[in-house]
Amino acid sequence: MYNRENLILEQYPFEVKQTSKGRGAWICDTDQGLKILKEYRGSEGRADFLCGLLEFLKERGQERIDCLVRTREGKTIAQDVDGTAYMVRDWYEGRECDTKSRDDILKAIRHLADIHNILRIFPEEIPGYLQISRDTLLEENERHTRELKKVRNFISSRKKKNDFEMEFLKSFDMFFREALEVTSLQKQELEKEAGTGESIYGICHGDYNQHNVVFTRQGIAVLNFEKATYDIQVSDLGNFMRKILEKHNWNMGLGMDMLSAYHKIRALSRQEMRQLYIRLAYPEKFWKIANHYFNTSKAWVCGRNLEKLDKFISQNEARESFLHLIGDLP
Repeated sequence: MYNRENLILEQYPFEVKQTSKGRGAWICDTDQGLKILKEYRGSEGRADFLCGLLEFLKERGQERIDCLVRTREGKTIAQDVDGTAYMVRDWYEGRECDTKSRDDILKAIRHLADIHNILRIFPEEIPGYLQISRDTLLEENERHTRELKKVRNFISSRKKKNDFEMEFLKSFDMFFREALEVTSLQKQELEKEAGTGESIYGICHGDYNQHNVVFTRQGIAVLNFEKATYDIQVSDLGNFMRKILEKHNWNMGLGMDMLSAYHKIRALSRQEMRQLYIRLAYPEKFWKIANHYFNTSKAWVCGRNLEKLDKFISQNEARESFLHLIGDLP
């Protein structure tokens, strides 16, 4: 790999002092600061768009963004001898957002709101491959709901049931009902959306989580925009909040502090609050646990599956209390 790595780096206008291998990437110490070299599977057009988007963010105050580095020929991707594409981006030393730290969490939320504000004024036309269909999430949730029913039917047909299967059947009706209620609400919201001029769409990070928010000595760096999409922006907020709240037993105080931190930077409309509710209310964790069970050996069910299911069930009262609270916000 040494020769391949160096052949790629020679295409860039910087001098490499040292490289170290990470998870599927190479961190490069260069005369122009830290860079990361990583294989890239998208199109050149998408890379070009991403390059412009990240430069736009940086020009408007987001100084620590993993901007793309162009080759000596001005290209956003480089290829090795067998045609494999690679991308070089700016990189930053620091620590990931600590999901146990309320201060880290709220700073990450405020940073997301600021990024969303900037992305809403991005002047370039959004390419079709970035745009998410308005009913994509509904179709995904409806598919997950059908899959839940399929798992229920499979388990019900088994004569001898293990502890996980019995626990799943006990809790199935409650979460299946939640899934049906959320998809029904989604349909109503899509109908309302068609008759309103309010835009709740914008460019999203696409994978905003604690791993992609890095605290450096100079400030927060936000990384890995490769999954950027044009969608309802609160999808970023919902994904981040759900992961954090699952780790904090759906703590109502923390949840409201997260909402308040975002709202102070970028005010959420009532329509956006309903969309956030939808993203938090669908029992996705229950589906994930069921899906993992169904796609692994049924002869030996990992105790971790039962542990995750028990934890999700035990958190549900706190989860429903928080959902009830945000569902009633004006």
